[in-house]
Amino acid sequence: MSDVRIEAGPVSAWAPFASKVYRALWVAQLVSNLGTWMQTVGAQWLLVDQPHAALLVSLVQTATTLPVVLLVIPAGVLADLIDRRRLLIGAQSAMALIALLLAVTTAVGHTTPAVLLALLFAMGCGQALTMPTWQAIQPELVPREQIPAASALNGLSVNGARAIGPAIAGVLVSLAGPTFVFGFNAVSFIGIVVVLIWWRRPIRESALPLERPLAALQAGMRYVRSGPAIRRVLLRAVLFIIPASALWALLPIVARERLGLGSSGYGLMLGALGVGAVIGGLSFAALRRRLTATRMLTLSAVLFGVATMVSTLVQQLPLVLIALLIAGIGWPLAMSTLNSTMLLMFPAWVRARGMSVYTLVFMGGQAIGSLLWGSIAGAMGVVFALLLSAVLLAVCAVSTLWWPVNQDATGFDLTPTAFWPEPYVLCEPDPADGPVLILQSYTVPDELVDRFLTAMARVGRSRQRTGAMEWRVYRDVGVADRFVEAFVVRSWAEHMHQHQVRLTAQDQRNEQDMAQYTVGEPEISHLIAVEEPK
Repeated sequence: MSDVRIEAGPVSAWAPFASKVYRALWVAQLVSNLGTWMQTVGAQWLLVDQPHAALLVSLVQTATTLPVVLLVIPAGVLADLIDRRRLLIGAQSAMALIALLLAVTTAVGHTTPAVLLALLFAMGCGQALTMPTWQAIQPELVPREQIPAASALNGLSVNGARAIGPAIAGVLVSLAGPTFVFGFNAVSFIGIVVVLIWWRRPIRESALPLERPLAALQAGMRYVRSGPAIRRVLLRAVLFIIPASALWALLPIVARERLGLGSSGYGLMLGALGVGAVIGGLSFAALRRRLTATRMLTLSAVLFGVATMVSTLVQQLPLVLIALLIAGIGWPLAMSTLNSTMLLMFPAWVRARGMSVYTLVFMGGQAIGSLLWGSIAGAMGVVFALLLSAVLLAVCAVSTLWWPVNQDATGFDLTPTAFWPEPYVLCEPDPADGPVLILQSYTVPDELVDRFLTAMARVGRSRQRTGAMEWRVYRDVGVADRFVEAFVVRSWAEHMHQHQVRLTAQDQRNEQDMAQYTVGEPEISHLIAVEEPK
């Protein structure tokens, strides 16, 4: 596949705000993001005077991110099986109650370190449910061509809150104590719940039985494995996130040991990153009209790598702040590009599962990267660690020459299209019956065999994405020009999902392309495995 632009026509950076639901949810999410960052500051403040404060403060981040790493894949499965709007309402309501409980226990003086970390872990479980579900509903809120702009605006919400939330929290904690910011965080979830209740999401009725969780998980993983373009985006995410995580992880040490700054100076450095992220988010729409996704990722790696090197080698604070501003610009360019590219590659039935894999790679990459760079800095020094990360970011930028983003996949028409004829059956199988073997016979003239097999390879990936556990094409040595396609689906119910829910217009085009190299209509057979007599 060649690398093309994310979209053909210009779309304003603010175009998604034309959707009333998206606009209301974005504002509510911005307030919630502020509450989350303020809560983090309040939680860390509660622990600074405790014994082993350094360890406890670091555990705040672990308590909030570990549940996401552990639960985001099951959360993605759940979000594809039940109503996403109701799931979000439940998760946001639960987090509001947990935040309220934290505020109450703090007000009465019962928030021990164990209680605090336990409540933060519970809130992290709510975040795990929210993240893939929130991303999966974006194509329901804005048109497909506005997805990159929506991803940039969502990043702007997160980074804007990161830029100003800790500063606001520092003032409020000093004036009113941690209880106030915990209470504000509890209230901040209410806006999202209200907007979600107001949103009248279309209800999609289906006569098919609900997918079983384990089968749904396996179907989602098959979709990711069967998509070379999807795997390429995940690879690009790993190549950027792991080296880029060094600056985030080691910035406090740079502030203290390299620049001799206190907490206020460190806050200023974080602010520079946050301001740069806001600038990057605002400039994303203009840049994506000029750059392909691959070139956008190259630019972000170069910006972040140069900024990391300057931050390491220079000891003048103004120059370091400029470098961090540049790093902040590079971060959302990469995140918005990766996020929007992934979103555009998944049809609705598997979107939350697919985005949960991306979220796991993103969060896991940051967690593993932070641990890795901390260990390297401890053994070799912070300067060595940061310079090594800058070199790896340069490698990341250069590697786009060999491993570009296969952006053609985002131009596929993923509109659901049930174009397969209903299978002929003498008696209706039970939904749990299976595995199901589907055989299709084709007549292919000898001079068209090579083109047929090339087209059939694309059909095979389609079969695997939509449910086939095994797929292969065979040549009949007893009949001239006869080829047989065979694929296996776990159960009759899953094959019916494949028939009625999972196929898209792109799958139909793949089959039409293959059919032009065949003669006549294919012969189709459906075989269900029978149990051997005991």
